[in-house]
Amino acid sequence: MKIISDSSIPITTVTFPEIVLRTRDAHKLRGYFGDFFKEHSPLLHNHYDDGRLRYAYPLVQYKVINRVPTLVGLSEGAQLLVELFLKIRTLDIDGREYPILSKHINHQQVSIDVGNVLTKYRFETLWMPLNQANHTEYLNADEPAQQALLQRILQNNILAFLKGVGAYQPDLPRLMILLNVQSQTTTQFKNQTMLAFTGDFVVNATLPDGIGLGKSVARGFGTISRF
Repeated sequence: MKIISDSSIPITTVTFPEIVLRTRDAHKLRGYFGDFFKEHSPLLHNHYDDGRLRYAYPLVQYKVINRVPTLVGLSEGAQLLVELFLKIRTLDIDGREYPILSKHINHQQVSIDVGNVLTKYRFETLWMPLNQANHTEYLNADEPAQQALLQRILQNNILAFLKGVGAYQPDLPRLMILLNVQSQTTTQFKNQTMLAFTGDFVVNATLPDGIGLGKSVARGFGTISRF
């Protein structure tokens, strides 16, 4: 089996450690920064100037991790956050203005490997894998079939990430995943009740900490970290 070990991408993480938010406020971060810097790039809000949606994997993601507001930029999004970092002076959430007294930036090149090395990750925020079609399939399936469906979706989530950051190659080894769903819950998303999951997984790939997998990763869902 061929091991791909020479793919790497830039990643930039910006945190605001003195501001405390709730995990569900991540979409408000996206709304604030997407509007504040809307003239800079569609990567910040995934809308083009003519109103069309950018459907590709989000290269700028907004999260609240352990109550800390966090921005993650990948590939072109990484350089974009570096360029905008010094311009971020305040944060407005629900009409409350937070002066930014402290902000941290970490910019690095990270390797992405797919092959024989197994790595374990956990979801730091709720993973939302299901869409309208496979939601019905999931509800009608027995437990083993549900597990197989979720593993298949997670495999596709990882492939979507690899393609989105330019790290996908046609001759990549097959992704092998063992998913451990710890709990199932519901969350409100665009006024709809969606199933979401907590848990961890093992995969024969090395992925960057802090990226999102699944639906609505730009709003903080599906954030992973290695452990």
